[in-house]
Amino acid sequence: MQIVFETFVEKLSESVDEADFREAMAGTAAYLDLLTFAYLSLPPQPSGKPRLISNYPASWTAHYLQNRYQKIDPVIMRARCGGCPFRWGSDMGGVMTSPVQQRLFDEAAEFGIRCGLTIPIVDRRGCFAAVTFAADEPNPAFLRVAERYEQALQLMATCFHISVRHRLSGNRTVDGVVLTPREYECLQWAARGKSAWDIGCILGIKPRTAAFHLDNAKKKLGVRTKDQAVALLASSRSSIV
Repeated sequence: MQIVFETFVEKLSESVDEADFREAMAGTAAYLDLLTFAYLSLPPQPSGKPRLISNYPASWTAHYLQNRYQKIDPVIMRARCGGCPFRWGSDMGGVMTSPVQQRLFDEAAEFGIRCGLTIPIVDRRGCFAAVTFAADEPNPAFLRVAERYEQALQLMATCFHISVRHRLSGNRTVDGVVLTPREYECLQWAARGKSAWDIGCILGIKPRTAAFHLDNAKKKLGVRTKDQAVALLASSRSSIV
């Protein structure tokens, strides 16, 4: 499991968009015989849009978001209370469900989502998210994996959430200074030890263009060296975890 987790964390560090994050989690989950997953992050503002990254059927996730099922989903409602990971099925362990909620379960079942293990995440910023590993039925193999790797899956879910939040949240503020998307992206890769040449190869731009964005970031941050800029980035990140 140690190698699996290290590989997962490495993939997260290299992810730059939702597709990358989806592949990182889906690949690791499949290695553990967990074939489907969903990460749902709800914004702190009621008017904000939820973020859903999953390998569920696209038609189901689109239907789920279009109908704003996250507002009535019993699994999400329970997860919002925080606490430990929990397993669920169509009966939610005896919890009473409304006709609308039962219809949600029935519709999900049509896409092979009948039970799962859900991991609530409430971070220090007060942000809520949940990661669910789902199955078509509570077969012994699924239950065995869910029980055996529950703590590891919980750690994976937390790492996934923090990585997604840092990379995809759109917050490009470093030490109170807002950088452009490209400046911030180049600085993130510099923080991973990448040179301007490396960054150019990764982002598909010329090395001198990468160096240009890094120089602009340093000027805005009022520092002279790349290491100083990276230190400010690290400080800004630690203050929001």
